[in-house]
Amino acid sequence: MKKFLALAMALCMVFSLCAVASADDTIKIGMVTDVGGVNDKSFNQTSWEGLKALAEEDPSFEVTYLESKTDADYQTNISTFLDEEYDLIICVGYMLADATREAALANPEQKFAIIDDATNADLDNVACLMFAQEQASYLVGLVAGYVTETKTVGYVQGMVSDSMNLFGIGYITGVLEACPEATILQYNANNFGDIAGGSAAAKDMITNGADVIYHAAGGTGNGVISTCDESGIWAIGVDTDQSILAPDHVITSAMKRVDIASQDISKAVKDGSFKGGVYTYDLNNAGVDLAPTRDHIPADVLEKVEAAKAAVIDGTIVVPTTVAECPAFTLAE
Repeated sequence: MKKFLALAMALCMVFSLCAVASADDTIKIGMVTDVGGVNDKSFNQTSWEGLKALAEEDPSFEVTYLESKTDADYQTNISTFLDEEYDLIICVGYMLADATREAALANPEQKFAIIDDATNADLDNVACLMFAQEQASYLVGLVAGYVTETKTVGYVQGMVSDSMNLFGIGYITGVLEACPEATILQYNANNFGDIAGGSAAAKDMITNGADVIYHAAGGTGNGVISTCDESGIWAIGVDTDQSILAPDHVITSAMKRVDIASQDISKAVKDGSFKGGVYTYDLNNAGVDLAPTRDHIPADVLEKVEAAKAAVIDGTIVVPTTVAECPAFTLAE
């Protein structure tokens, strides 16, 4: 009996050690959304879908998200993941930059990643996931400039900032290259979650002759797309392939592979290669591009756009990145 009890205790210890080892092998990734929420049909949702796909592919990843309803939730949500000892906290959007910095400075051993912000690149524990959104926006601008019949197009931006302005700068550059005489109506929604506001902006642009409207406005852009659909004009989506929102009237989307970026930095935590600093995704590494749904783009237009894409990749074309280089962009004034 004593030998049996000793053997049983030994086996229990082994199983306990196995259980601990198994728990230790789990990589916990927590994602904090901006106010657009996880179902914004844009970059919050795309980031989350990337993490879910990673966890399905590799069960050692445990992924969770917390939604931010207002900017007051940013620090609270980050703190929740800190308290629960997550291995990596991914903050979606430059609006979380200050909250990320405060938490990163207070917790130097904690790993963070932030999408669309490079202001924290000086911190060793923050990976800044950046995208050449001006390149993808340039491509969709070419599409808009080539297909517009009224020679009036629209652009709705979620908020004015150096990072967000890149969308408008790239788009306007592309439009004017394809259609130098085009009028470009511009609107700053100052909100990433105002569907009604996006719809109102689109209606005003349509009233003023716009027959193509591009948005870089997160959830606000859903209102832009629905209004374009109702009005029978072309909409251009952002961040992900938004053709699903209006299959008949989303001509293309400017994609940012935030799903791939979220996966890449999570894998870096697992394999021990995580480093702070800037990670850039562009046309060269397929981090940005036109959406794969291209059925509505005329073949001759697509051919021109693909040629321009190749020229950006080989350096023949350099897309502007500053307001000074694109004086037609007026939202920063």
